[in-house]
Amino acid sequence: MPATLQPHPLTTLVERQNMKATAYLKRVADRHARLGYGPMAARREKLTRWTRAGIEPARTAQLAIADLHGINACEVDRLGWPGFLHLALGSEKVFDAPWTAAGTVEVLTDVGGPVAVDRRGFLIATSSVLATATTQWATATPALAEGHGRRVGSEAADLFDTRLQALRHLDDTVGADQTYDAALMEQHLIATLLRGATYSAATGRRLYLCAADAARLAGWCAYDGGRTAAAERHFMAALRASGSAGDATSGAITLGFWANLRYAGGDPLGAQHLVDAALADRQKIASPRVVAMLHGRAARAHSKAGGSTAAWRHMDAAFAAYGRAAPAEQDLPSMYWITKGELHEIAASSALTLGEPHRALEHFEAAVSDQDPYDTAKEARGTGIYLARQAEAHLALGDIDAALDTGHRVLATLGDVDSARTASTLADLRAALTPHKAVPAVQEFLTEAA
Repeated sequence: MPATLQPHPLTTLVERQNMKATAYLKRVADRHARLGYGPMAARREKLTRWTRAGIEPARTAQLAIADLHGINACEVDRLGWPGFLHLALGSEKVFDAPWTAAGTVEVLTDVGGPVAVDRRGFLIATSSVLATATTQWATATPALAEGHGRRVGSEAADLFDTRLQALRHLDDTVGADQTYDAALMEQHLIATLLRGATYSAATGRRLYLCAADAARLAGWCAYDGGRTAAAERHFMAALRASGSAGDATSGAITLGFWANLRYAGGDPLGAQHLVDAALADRQKIASPRVVAMLHGRAARAHSKAGGSTAAWRHMDAAFAAYGRAAPAEQDLPSMYWITKGELHEIAASSALTLGEPHRALEHFEAAVSDQDPYDTAKEARGTGIYLARQAEAHLALGDIDAALDTGHRVLATLGDVDSARTASTLADLRAALTPHKAVPAVQEFLTEAA
């Protein structure tokens, strides 16, 4: 039997980012120039020569590729081409482990060690991985009672629930980096208990739910810090834990957060797939707020793909689902942030992406004026992001003064907030204003925002 031909590691890296060859090479060329090596051609044939024809890239191109993937330059010389690329592939146990209780505990234990310093900002789950994951989640078998180690009861899950709720609000207060470490500690502590304790099936499922919450929060914090690869691993671990818990609502929440990462990372179709999987059995989702959140994610994904009709259909469904929700204090603690104002912010962002700035401004205004408003006092990052998009809407309508006024509110709101998402949003606003830099007030703002 002939040996199986393994794909070139660069081919695997490009596939994991769901990018076409020219788009990937453009990123390499940009990094090549930023490192001071000068211009580099980005024709797709170059990737074919590197991966199929056995032609080795110039050393500066290798250094640019290494820098793009967070690999130290010394490893380029130590491991050579293409050996150093394997450092970017890492272990993908989180995607390959069996969908069993033991596999879930193994993944929860494994994810988050070296990942904690993984600064890679690109998608690592391929379309086939997403499809397989959602299928396996939908058919996962809930974990049974464990019969070894010291006995723990429901009070252990109660304590984890309390600690995780505090961590969610801690993220709003101190930021993602510090909260990531705390969420990761919870994830590993729960995994240790799942592996080494005795508990009933009911208590075990609650512990798996807590593990899913911790992994999902760690994933969100990793994403906010620009560690996209780490975030995807955490979201996968959370999805596995929800499957072992047998809880459709927890898994649906994870898929909603993961969808956010996917469309923000340039894969709106992947995001749509995740939301579709979450909504496929929506009668099992216990909270209308979760359904509303999922339809909001779908709206953003469709807006990113240019699907206006589908985007607004999902926004209508989001508002309708929210209208069926119980008061926040009677709903899931993790859904405290879903308000009608939040849905208006999502609608405004979708309108802006679809080229409807008037409609965007209407929703931005409704977000803060509604009787159930977006809480600008509690979440500086989200407020800054939405204000920046509001400024872009003013600019799209030719109102530079209003755009600048809102832009200064962005700077005042963000202050010292350290977030990859806010940094990216502010960069987008600066890019939108740059063509108007001949206006003195615009130039002043660009200098202040640099």
